[in-house]
Amino acid sequence: MKKIFLGGFLFCFLILSGVSQAQITVKGVVYETTGNTTLPGVNVVQKGTTNGTITDINGNYSLTIQDPNASLIYSFVGYLSQEIPINNQTSINVTLQEDISKLDEVVVIGYGTQKKSDLTGAVSVIDTDDAKKTVTYDVAKMLQGQAPGVTVQSSGEPGGSVNIKIRGITSFNNNNPLFVIDGMIVDNPNDFAPGDIESMQVLKDASSAAIYGVRGANGVVIITTKKGVQNGDLKMKLKSLFGIQNVAKKISLTDREGYQKITNAAYLNSGQAILPGNDPASEYYIDNVNTDWQDAAFKTGIIQNHTISFNGGSENFGYNFNTDYYKNSSYIDTPQDYERISTSLNLNGKKGKFKYGAKLGYTKSDKESFNEYNVGTSSVINLLQSIPTMPVYDENRLGGYGGTDNLTQKAITLNVIGFNNLIDNEAERNRFIGNIWGEIEIVKGLKYKISASADQLDTHTRYFVPPSDLGWYYITTNSESSLDINDSRKTFTSLDNLLTYNIEINKHKLDALVGWVQEKTNYYNHWSRGVGFEDNEISHLEYADDTSTGEYESTITGISYLSRINYNFDNKYFLTANYRQDKTSLFAKQNNTGDYFSVSGAWKLHNESFITLPQWMNTAKLRGGYGTLGNNTAGVYAYTPTTNSFASYLFGNTLAPGTIVVDATDPNLKWEDTETVNAAVELGMFDNKLQFTAEYYEKKSTDLLARVPLPLSTGTISNDWSSSVMTNAAAVKNTGFEFLLSYTNSSKEFKYNISANVGTLKNRVLKIGTDDTPINGTNSRTEVGRSIGELYVYETEGLFQSQADVDSHATQPGAVAGDVKFKDVNKDGLITDEDRTYQGVSIPKISYGLNLSGSYKNWEFSMFWQGSAGNKIYNGTYNSLMIGGLVNHHTDMLNYWTPTNTNTNIPRPDQLETNQNARASDRFIQNGNYIKLQNAQLAYNIPLKANNIVEHAKVYVSGQNLLTISKYKGYDPDFMSDGLFSRGFDYGSFPNPRTFILGVEIDF
Repeated sequence: MKKIFLGGFLFCFLILSGVSQAQITVKGVVYETTGNTTLPGVNVVQKGTTNGTITDINGNYSLTIQDPNASLIYSFVGYLSQEIPINNQTSINVTLQEDISKLDEVVVIGYGTQKKSDLTGAVSVIDTDDAKKTVTYDVAKMLQGQAPGVTVQSSGEPGGSVNIKIRGITSFNNNNPLFVIDGMIVDNPNDFAPGDIESMQVLKDASSAAIYGVRGANGVVIITTKKGVQNGDLKMKLKSLFGIQNVAKKISLTDREGYQKITNAAYLNSGQAILPGNDPASEYYIDNVNTDWQDAAFKTGIIQNHTISFNGGSENFGYNFNTDYYKNSSYIDTPQDYERISTSLNLNGKKGKFKYGAKLGYTKSDKESFNEYNVGTSSVINLLQSIPTMPVYDENRLGGYGGTDNLTQKAITLNVIGFNNLIDNEAERNRFIGNIWGEIEIVKGLKYKISASADQLDTHTRYFVPPSDLGWYYITTNSESSLDINDSRKTFTSLDNLLTYNIEINKHKLDALVGWVQEKTNYYNHWSRGVGFEDNEISHLEYADDTSTGEYESTITGISYLSRINYNFDNKYFLTANYRQDKTSLFAKQNNTGDYFSVSGAWKLHNESFITLPQWMNTAKLRGGYGTLGNNTAGVYAYTPTTNSFASYLFGNTLAPGTIVVDATDPNLKWEDTETVNAAVELGMFDNKLQFTAEYYEKKSTDLLARVPLPLSTGTISNDWSSSVMTNAAAVKNTGFEFLLSYTNSSKEFKYNISANVGTLKNRVLKIGTDDTPINGTNSRTEVGRSIGELYVYETEGLFQSQADVDSHATQPGAVAGDVKFKDVNKDGLITDEDRTYQGVSIPKISYGLNLSGSYKNWEFSMFWQGSAGNKIYNGTYNSLMIGGLVNHHTDMLNYWTPTNTNTNIPRPDQLETNQNARASDRFIQNGNYIKLQNAQLAYNIPLKANNIVEHAKVYVSGQNLLTISKYKGYDPDFMSDGLFSRGFDYGSFPNPRTFILGVEIDF
C-alpha cells in the first residue's frame, strides 16, 4: 500500500512539475582561451541541481533544463569557472579562460590563511592531486619527492613507520616535524586517511613556523581536510582500488651446493673438520634439502582501499562525512598484516556574524608486527642468512617448523617463517579526535575565535611466545614461554583563544593576530607479564606459572601566548612578524619559558612603476626572513634525578636504610633552539605558465640535548650509561639551496604539466658536549666539523697474496694469504681502531622529484620520479652475507681467494675469522645514488549521458616502485634508516614492494 501511495505521489509531482515549468534544451560549444580550440570533458551543470552533462570530443553539449530562468555553470580543470544565465536561450557558446596562475589561491598558514602570492616565508604548497597518486596508509609518505627540502624514508612493512625530515637534522633526538590537521596539533598522522585531504602546506623556515614556537623547529606540515559545501545538494563520492604487491628485487644467495662449498672451505681454512651435514662422506650428509628462503617467504601481497564520502549542505550549514577502509597483507608468508578503518565528519555553518564548526574522527587499526628474536636483529637479515639445508617445515619439531641441528649443521640460523607464524604479536590502536570551534565578528574586521580539541589514543598490544623448537639455538621451553600485555592511553587536549583584526585603508592592509593556547597531555600505561606455559595451553595470564604487573603515568602541561602581524602596502611591500612564548612543565621553573620570534618580508617587483620587466616575465618577487624556533625533545621529568629509596647500606654490623641516585641529571635542562635565515626569488614567465623559485637557507640549532661524560669522581663506571648525563651541549648547522620549476600548458587539446624540485643539503656539527668528544655510531662517527653520522670504517688495500706480503705489511694479527689487507692510516705499524677513516656522508646532498602529467580528451596520464644523490650507504645486509661462516652467503663469496684463484677481491672463508675479514670496512660501503619511478598512472574518464545519478566516473591503472636506477647491491637504496648517529646503515630494512593497482572513482 505504501509503495502504491509513494508511486502515485511521485507521478503527480512529475506532472505538476511539467505543468509549472516550461522545459527547454540548451545546446552549445565550449572553447578554450583562444576561441579556436574546443574543450572536451567540460562539466556543464544547472546551478543548484545535479542536472548536468559534459562536453563531447568536439566540445559540444546538450542539456535539458526545467527552468528557463536558471543559470549554467561551466567548469574544467585548469580553467576559470563561468556562470551564465539561460534567459530562455537555447544556444549558448562559451569560452573558458585559462587559470594560468595559482598565485592568488588561498593557502593555510599557522592559525590563519594567506594568499600564496603574498607569502613572505618558505611555504611549500603540495599538489594534492599528485601526492594522492601514491597509495599509502601514511600521510607523511605522500610527501616524498613533492617538495624541495623534504626527505621521506619508509619501510615496506605493512603499517610500518615513516620518517620525514625538513631541511636536515636539527636535533640529536627527535627530528620529526609537527603535524597540524584542521588546526589541531597531532602526533603520528598515520592514523588518518590520506584520501580525505583537501590541501597540504609545509612550513620550512622560522618566518613561517615561528607561530608554533617550541613545536616548530623541525618544520610544520599543515593538512586541511574536506569541508561541507553550503547551498550544495548532497553528493556522494566512491573511490575503490585493489592491488597486488611483490618484492621488486631478490638478493643473489647460494643454494645448497654453493653454501656447503663455502662453509666447508671456511672450516678447512680454520684447521677444523667439516661438519657432517656438509660432508659428502658422512652418513648425515644433507643433499635432499635445498630451500630457497626468498622463494619460500616472498609471496604476493594484497592491498585494498575503499572510500565513500558524502558532501552537501543548506544555506547556513555544510557537512562532509568520509569513511575509509584500508588493508595491506604482507608480501612475506607470515600473518603480519595491517588493517584500518577511519571515519571523519566535518561540520561548518554560520548564523549572522557567528561562524561555527566541528570535526570528529575515529580510527581503528590492527597490526600484526614482525618479530625479533633478539633486540636489534632484523627479520630480513635472519631470512637471508637462513641456510639452504634447513627445511621450512618439520613435523617432528615442536611447532611444525624446521630448524638446524647442533651436531650436523651447527648453524645458528632462524626459521623466520616459522618464528613469525608461531608468535602472536598483535597491536590494536583506537584513536579519537574531536574539535569544536566558534567565531564571532565583534565589530567590522575584529573577530574572536575559540577552539577546543582532544586527541585520545588507546593502544593494546599482546605478545605471546609459545613453546617451540626451531633448532638447537632457537628452542623455547615451557618455562621460557611468555605472554606480555600492554595497555596505554594518551590524551592530548588543547584550548585556543584567538583574536584577529583586519583593516584596509587606501593602499595599506593590515591583519593582526593575538592568541592564548593551553595544552595538556596525560599518559597512562599498564603492563602485565606471564611466564611459563605448556604446549597448547590457553595463552591467558591466569594459566601462567608466574605473573607480574606494573603501571606508569605522567602529565605534561603547557601554555603559550602568540601574536602575528601581516602588513601589505600597495600590493608591493609585505612584512610579517611573529612572536610566541611557551611555558611547559617539562623543565624546572627557571627554564620553563621559551621566547621565539621571526620577521620576514617580500617585494613584488612587477608592481613597481619604475621597474620594467622583460615582456616574457609576468611576475617577480623577492622575499627573505629570519627567526628563531624551539625543539622540545626532553623526556618527562628528565631534569629530575631518579632515586632508589630502598637502597640499604651496611653501617658497622647493621644494615641501615638509605637512598641512592640511580641516574644523574642536569636540573638546568631547557629547550633546544634553532635560528633560520633564508632568501628567495620567485618568477612567473610566459603568461605565468612557467613558474620558478630559487631559495637559499641556513638553519643553525644550538643547545642540543646530548649525553656528555661525567668525571670518575662522581662514582660512575667508565663506558656505563650512568657515566654520562643528558644536557644542552651540542650545536649543528644545515645549509642548502632549493629550486622549484613548473610549466603548465592547457591551451591545446593535449594538456600537460611538468613540475620539478631539487634540494641540496650540507650538514655540519658545530659542537658536541664540553670537549667535542666524537659520538660513535654503528660503522659511523659524529664529529665537530663534519656531518652527523658520517661512515667511519677501515680502508682496505686488496688481499694478501703471500706470507711475504703479510710480513711486509703493518702488523695485522691472524692474517694469512687470502685475507683482507687493511690500510695503516696512522703509520704506526699496527692495524687498530685508530686506523678507521671517514668514508662518506650518509645524508644525501641532493634530493629531487619530477611530476609529469597530461590529458588528451578523456585520457589522463602521469608519472612521478624521485631520488637522491651524494650519499654513501653501509650495506649491512651485504656484510652479513659475506662472513663466510655457517650462515648463508651471497653468491659473490663463490669467487673467494685460493692459491689458484688470486685475481679476486673476495677473501678466503675462515670459520674462526682470525683476520676479521668481515669487520666494518669500505668493502661494504656503496653508492646511495638512485632515481626511482615511484608512480605511473593511466586513467580514462568514462563519457556519460546526462543523468541524475552518476556525475563523473573514472577508471585507472597505476604502478608504484616500478623502476629503480641504482648500483646499490641491497634490496632498495630508499630504505628506512633513522639511527641518527648510525645513519646510512642498511641492516635488513623491509624492501619497498612493487605495486600494481586497479582503481575506480565515481561521483554521484
